[in-house]
Amino acid sequence: MDTLQIILGLLWLAVGGFLYAGQLISTVNFPLAQRLGLQEKAENVNPLIGELERKAAAWDLFALWIPLLAGFLMLLDHAAWPVACLIASGIYFDAGGREWAKIRGLMAHGVPVGNRKERKVIFGTFSFFLITALAGILLGIAALV
Repeated sequence: MDTLQIILGLLWLAVGGFLYAGQLISTVNFPLAQRLGLQEKAENVNPLIGELERKAAAWDLFALWIPLLAGFLMLLDHAAWPVACLIASGIYFDAGGREWAKIRGLMAHGVPVGNRKERKVIFGTFSFFLITALAGILLGIAALV
């Protein structure tokens, strides 16, 4: 088993699990997620953005379990891990890049999107998605070749 495979598997399980739990809380009780700092506080964000984040949280519950599965398969060194890793990487790459671009576009047009601290969390999360997606793509292709 490759060291990068272990690191990425652990990251996707630990950080991905935390993010998934956050989206579960956001879906079930959005005000609680705001109080916990998992979502931007209502006074720091345009109301439309808040509503979109609630809807996105529900979608994330449907999609973001796949990187968790990939991380688990990677740590088990299961034969299916390279394919699961590529699928998870595609999800993280798309979500990270699309959301990064969306938030930057909204901010460029003066739409309030969190305070400075909340934006650091936002861009940190999307950076995590992008960096681990690129690592996963390279790792998954290398394992299949």
